[in-house]
Amino acid sequence: MSRFTFNRILTYFFRGLLFVVPLALTIYIIYQTLEWLDGLIPVKFPGLGLIIIVINITFLGYLASFFITRPFFDQLEKYLIKIPLVNIIYTSIKDLISAFVGEQKKFNVPVTVALNQEQTVLKVGFITRDDLAEINLPGYMSVYLPHSYNFSGNHFLVDKSLVRPLHMNSTSAMKFVVSGGVSGLEEEKHKK
Repeated sequence: MSRFTFNRILTYFFRGLLFVVPLALTIYIIYQTLEWLDGLIPVKFPGLGLIIIVINITFLGYLASFFITRPFFDQLEKYLIKIPLVNIIYTSIKDLISAFVGEQKKFNVPVTVALNQEQTVLKVGFITRDDLAEINLPGYMSVYLPHSYNFSGNHFLVDKSLVRPLHMNSTSAMKFVVSGGVSGLEEEKHKK
């Protein structure tokens, strides 16, 4: 077998790998997610657990919208918000989900952000607040810059001259960061 034939076979193998691996991993991830969701309600018929979960979530959404049961859900939410750690987690997750599927979607303005002075390196993000004057940052806006294939953030070591105090309490600031800039400023408005 000549070197040319071997290289050609190797090229075909890598092309096949490039097609098969993403497809197989996509199918595997979807299958595992559906399997996990279906396993939350153990029934013998595959897919029935997932259908029951979707129907129950839809029914709870209907009940939460209904004028008779809405006060019950509002009261439950008020109790959840009073629990210290639960407050940060619950409200941040709720605000983040409502940013995607709520009535006032927040991640609907895609932008690019220049990461250097020459504006040759750009990162895609979404505007979550277009004005931060209420926390003494006029001329700034909040842009959520998600990582690709990850749920994490960045840690930078920055020269002191580039750091400015953020005029909000640490709980509100944490909520602002965890929610991607969607929530956390409401508490600051009420204090002023």
